[in-house]
Amino acid sequence: MPQPFVMPDFYVPYPARLNPHVEAARTHTRDWAREMGMLEGSGVWEEHDLDSHDYALLCSYTHPDCDEEALNLVTDWYTWVFFFDDHFLEVFKRTQDRAGSKAYLDRLPLFMPADPTAGMPEPTNPVEAGLADLWRRTVPSMSEGWRVRFAEATEHLLYESLWELDNINEGRVANPLEYIEMRRKVGGAPWSAGLVEYAAGAEVPGQVAWSRPLRVLRDAFSDAVHLRNDLFSYQREVEDEGENSNGVLVLERFLGCTTQEAANAVNDLLTSRVQQFENTALTEVPLLAAEKGLTPQECAAVAAYAKGLQDWQSGGHEWHMRSSRYMNEGMVGGPSHLDGIIGTSALDIRTLFGRPAAARHRAFTHAPHQHVGPSLLPEFDLPYPLTLSPHHQEAKRLSGDWAERMGLLDDIWDRPMMDGFDFALCSAGLDPDATLEELELSAEWLTWGTYGDDYYPLVFGRSRNLLGAKEQTGRFKSCMPLDDPAAGAAFAVNPMERSLVDLWARTAGPMAPEARAQLRTALDAMLDSWLWELHNQAQHRVPDPVDYVEMRRTTFGSELTMLLCRLRHTEALPPEIYATGTVRALEHSASDYATLLNDLFSYQKEIEVEGEVHNGVLVLQKFFDCDYPTAVSMVDDLMRGRLRQYEHLKEYEVPQLYEDFALDREGRAAFEAYLRELEDWLAGILNWHRNVRRYRAEDVHLGSGTPLIGRGPTGIGTSAARVVSLIGSATR
Repeated sequence: MPQPFVMPDFYVPYPARLNPHVEAARTHTRDWAREMGMLEGSGVWEEHDLDSHDYALLCSYTHPDCDEEALNLVTDWYTWVFFFDDHFLEVFKRTQDRAGSKAYLDRLPLFMPADPTAGMPEPTNPVEAGLADLWRRTVPSMSEGWRVRFAEATEHLLYESLWELDNINEGRVANPLEYIEMRRKVGGAPWSAGLVEYAAGAEVPGQVAWSRPLRVLRDAFSDAVHLRNDLFSYQREVEDEGENSNGVLVLERFLGCTTQEAANAVNDLLTSRVQQFENTALTEVPLLAAEKGLTPQECAAVAAYAKGLQDWQSGGHEWHMRSSRYMNEGMVGGPSHLDGIIGTSALDIRTLFGRPAAARHRAFTHAPHQHVGPSLLPEFDLPYPLTLSPHHQEAKRLSGDWAERMGLLDDIWDRPMMDGFDFALCSAGLDPDATLEELELSAEWLTWGTYGDDYYPLVFGRSRNLLGAKEQTGRFKSCMPLDDPAAGAAFAVNPMERSLVDLWARTAGPMAPEARAQLRTALDAMLDSWLWELHNQAQHRVPDPVDYVEMRRTTFGSELTMLLCRLRHTEALPPEIYATGTVRALEHSASDYATLLNDLFSYQKEIEVEGEVHNGVLVLQKFFDCDYPTAVSMVDDLMRGRLRQYEHLKEYEVPQLYEDFALDREGRAAFEAYLRELEDWLAGILNWHRNVRRYRAEDVHLGSGTPLIGRGPTGIGTSAARVVSLIGSATR
């Protein structure tokens, strides 16, 4: 069968190496798979299938430095996960048996108890037998923290197979944002990252395991692994198996382009994710280690972990070029690979120059303050009706008075400017049923968050004062104590701190401890995201598209405002429901629609006036090397795709969620009220953008060139605030 496209030139900056114990691993895993019942009689594999796939070669490439025992165990894990994938395909995907598949999947976590001494059920099939054996052999040498993380990654890998099955049943191809997010779970690369810790003897220290830099290393690694696999497996998955979950197919449908063009775009995204990995490892991880005070041994473990992920990328690429499982005709041998010598794909000069180098160059060479003219806006066909609170005008007056009392209108804003921003209008749409007190508090949170989003790039960004920003962020966190929310007043010395103390005490004080902790986590994430923006601004780097979308949810405050909606239903709904993939997908779909909407409205203000690099339209311009109108059209398509996904989830997955959690009439009503609040959230945000004096061409230059005057904030960073000129009325 002819190949559907010519393989692109891959960016492989590190040479692959081969573990010397490869033959021992081949022998061991063949015997182990037969013992577990995966070969003759399984109905899935025969011995020649396992031999031709050669998972021992994969693991020997991806873990070149581990000893024989570790290589044998890791190879068994990969043999198990590929067998699971093929077993699930034969038994459930081909038969489209969702009910049976869920019962099958529900048993598998029972074979991964957090307590290694706990008992397990008797295995009833080769997948269960293999998992039980692997768990017993692996967990004794790893910490409890690793066991929890690895079990979670394994469960994601298993359960998200239902998402693939549902898409096949419905003949549905995901939008690109949904696909990246879900493929990360389905594809299992976060699971692979856990095995890197085991094989490299480099368990990540618990105090940094969930930090942004380590999460980005893991996610960028995962995305690159999956996108590479999508290129090599397109022919088998799409043409033979009828799969809809393949990145080439996703971009082919989204861009309306040829298969070859989609393959090239997937490879560009793969390259961007590898380069994001490199940037994070070199610029964020060392700062994290210093901030957390890691010991030399812990720093060495993190470095070995990052190196292990790099080895996996290069080794995985080498294996894909050789395995009979994939489309790789002509990729081994020839002048570009020095006649197939192991690891020499990394020596192909095209992997360091050409498209990869051009993409990296574009990310760092954006010329700020280009004249772009009024923001181009598509039609926004949002189907949710707008309802406004009758308390809008009074909340506007009260929140303006509050900002004046707090000193937020003495420096970078004044009262006429704030009246034009009218945050109470946004709150009135987000929460039309709120009392006056609730609406005023909501408007004041929006005021504080937007003021901070303006203040950080102006005071810390232009001066590249990252240390001052980090110190100020630490002070903000000190203003939000968990035990006694009113005690933060002792730490406040400037207007932003005093206003945060006031908001925190009024909001968190009446909350239960668990809800208060969730609110504090959301606020910490938003504050840290402002530092991420400054980090990119200091490098003058347009972000990677995936990193941008995921961080934009936080910089926009989506998680914070959605959390406040969610906390209203704590009594009627089990907290576990909010951790499900369905709810996270609903929230992410709505959030991405809103953040991209903001990027469309704010483009002129951010690009022309403020010299920003954080705008989704600009990110797509740089990634696809296209003009402004084309990028606007692509953002519009992404927004429409996210809206269709939200509606799809409501129609198909929410009813299943009701069944899975056995929600009664009251619970279902509470969840439907939560969905209406998400829809009010979207309608209110669109209405606010259309009606405030913040994004129109006649407003975006207001205040530009006006010096910072008045008493304003005092303390860290304010010497810069006295000499810097305003370059725009606000950011986002």
